[in-house]
Amino acid sequence: MKKSLLFVCAVLLTHVATAQQRSPKVVFIIADGIPADVIEKASVPNIRKVIAAGTYLRAHVGGDQGTYTETPTISAPGYNNLLTGTWGYKHNVWGNSIKAPNYQYKTIFRLLKDQQPTKKTAIFSTWLDNRTKLVGEGLPATGNLRVDYRADGYELDTIAYPHDKQSQYIHAIDERVVGEAVKTLTAKGPDLSWVYLEYTDDMGHRHGDSEQQQQAIAYLDAQVGRLWDAVQTRQKKYKEDWLLVLTTDHGRDPQTGRNHGGQSARERATWVVVSTKNVNAYAQQPEPVAIVDILPTISRFMQLSLPQTTQRELDGVPLLGPVSLAQPQVQIAGDSLRITWKALGPKTEKVKVWLTATNDFQTGGQDHYTLLGTVPLARQSLSVSRKQYPAEFYKIVLEGEHNTVNRWLTNEKPGPKAQGK
Repeated sequence: MKKSLLFVCAVLLTHVATAQQRSPKVVFIIADGIPADVIEKASVPNIRKVIAAGTYLRAHVGGDQGTYTETPTISAPGYNNLLTGTWGYKHNVWGNSIKAPNYQYKTIFRLLKDQQPTKKTAIFSTWLDNRTKLVGEGLPATGNLRVDYRADGYELDTIAYPHDKQSQYIHAIDERVVGEAVKTLTAKGPDLSWVYLEYTDDMGHRHGDSEQQQQAIAYLDAQVGRLWDAVQTRQKKYKEDWLLVLTTDHGRDPQTGRNHGGQSARERATWVVVSTKNVNAYAQQPEPVAIVDILPTISRFMQLSLPQTTQRELDGVPLLGPVSLAQPQVQIAGDSLRITWKALGPKTEKVKVWLTATNDFQTGGQDHYTLLGTVPLARQSLSVSRKQYPAEFYKIVLEGEHNTVNRWLTNEKPGPKAQGK
């Protein structure tokens, strides 16, 4: 009798524990071309509701200015920075023509499907190329990846959406995209969804810093409100834990607000909203976070265990959960390589420092790393003799207990040729 009672109790406890598990789901929204100074001054009551429930962070795009990671502050490179967690020198998207993406650097959609193929994905977009070229749906190079739910390509339908000179058709398409997203999120609850909205960028290009831009942001705010309501509805109705991420892909020029693509402070200055207050020590630093931090944030929230090869290539740091280190740097100091980092974990933690002089990952191969040493994280530096590892090119990987960062030492200049050796 006692054994039977214990068995029943064990079953009940297991049932309760299982019932309490909440499925993690993410929707990320890219609202095109809104610099940080504009969103911070705008009247956006719905976006501020999300901020009140979560966290607003200053961010940047464009890579590290003047280095091999520098990436144009243009839309498609910005989207792919987020999708792959890398800058242009890796993902190889340098403009909106999207000529030759390097699909070796997998998007968050591929990483999810590789590990959890039954998870459902969705893309709702005012630009078809986001799905067909950047995510690369159905391409052999992406393993014939499939997106489960989609609403895009409306810009090609000039009957339903005649192309007027003031781009009002883009606003109409944004509305259609949001409507489809709200309907699918509410009814189906995909595990990973991307919503892309364009009208704010169009008004920036046409009118710069203007009343028209403010009106576009007001439209966006209402759209975000509808998406946020859908997320909250799912959370209340089902055992789901949702993360909403809202960001932009670039700022605008400081003179007129009409242009972008360069490396001025305003073109680089962006922002990220996450619908949780539980951001980590890295996110709480005074320095802006980066758009490449969003992929590792999403993957951590969704409890993905990223392959080591992927972790060694990511240029971002997660904004959620424990984090060990950030801001890796590699410099030549006489006959030595001086490797530094910023410690964010406890003093008792160790960091493994790895080196390779190859970049075979870029073409689908494997890089063979040498362990330079395991040192206290709090030391924040390590120097090694170059004579032991003679080469023109180095990839340095710093592996902490909770995250991995990397830095290259290369003579390549910023731009499409900065692809390593």
